[in-house]
Amino acid sequence: MISFNIPPYCGSEETYIREAIQNHKISGDGPFTKKCNAWIEEKTGTAKSLLTTSCTSALEMAALLCDIQPGDEVIMSSFTFVSTANAFVLRGAKVVFVDIRPDTMNIDERLIEAAVTDRTKVIVPVHYAGVSCEMDAIMEIARRHNLFVVEDAAQGIMASYHGKPLGAIGDFGCFSFHETKNYSMGEGGALLIQDPKQVERAEILREKGTNRSQFWRGQVDKYTWVDWGSSFLPSELNAAHLYGQLLQADEINQNRLQSWQRYHEGLLPLAQAGKIELPVIPEGCVHNGHMFYIKAKDLEERQALIRFLKENGVEAVFHYVPLHSSPAGMRFSRFHGEDHSITRESERLLRLPMYYRLDPLDQVKVIETVAAFYEKKG
Repeated sequence: MISFNIPPYCGSEETYIREAIQNHKISGDGPFTKKCNAWIEEKTGTAKSLLTTSCTSALEMAALLCDIQPGDEVIMSSFTFVSTANAFVLRGAKVVFVDIRPDTMNIDERLIEAAVTDRTKVIVPVHYAGVSCEMDAIMEIARRHNLFVVEDAAQGIMASYHGKPLGAIGDFGCFSFHETKNYSMGEGGALLIQDPKQVERAEILREKGTNRSQFWRGQVDKYTWVDWGSSFLPSELNAAHLYGQLLQADEINQNRLQSWQRYHEGLLPLAQAGKIELPVIPEGCVHNGHMFYIKAKDLEERQALIRFLKENGVEAVFHYVPLHSSPAGMRFSRFHGEDHSITRESERLLRLPMYYRLDPLDQVKVIETVAAFYEKKG
């Protein structure tokens, strides 16, 4: 069976984990955590990066830093993972969903402003498949209405929009280092902060409401409880694992882009024949090869294709039941406008196997199997 995902592994991860153990520092915010934060800051230009236990944690921190209160409204697309909405629902916000662009599966920037009310506090663009939302338009809407922008860039590390790294465009950005992502620490994430004035508050929030970070830097002679907070620090062992991969980030990125291009070239004849649709990368967007998906004609065809691939040794999956149609979505959100694209497009989308060092021969098999399905279908 050709697996849908195999977590990235470079070979140096064990060396760094062993170093952390030998240095007797395995809890949070040790040397490897700081090295990972510095790497992210250098790569993205963000004012501050704080490694977290997950992208979910990063989103929850962002919601707290935006001072979300019960009754506030947050605009996003419902074609996303539950964490995007949960982070704000936990603070009592009402999620306002708007439709997506069918070409990129990202929020339709043309529909956002009409959803803004006097209760709107935040816009949350989700960069699906490492392809950027139209951030210039979104940032301009936010500026006009004095709103925060929290980028859900869980899939977006090493991708960019008109030369700007994803995650470092809005007020806050959130990365994921889950085992399914381009760079992994098993479970983990990072919060990117653009406003230096927010950094101290974020450090306190992340350190259980204490000023411990200032204590370790010698800025205070003891640390104490100074504000509300929680524990969002990942283990130093996880950070050591991630650091080994960040040092080879360019190689991993290039390898994934080569796999992405191989799929695109191999499946292009089917797209030209009108059998499937391929991903669209808008001008000015540089993606990171995070995933490769195709779109079938409809839900029935997609499910049949999934079964056919599985019968022939290929694991493929679909992505996201739209949140607005879920039980919790019906309780905690409302949909502004019409669902012209989210449900229809999500029912057609199928993700193919994609990971670091994906064997080109395995890709040939995937491509040939997809082609065989459509040849059989006629």
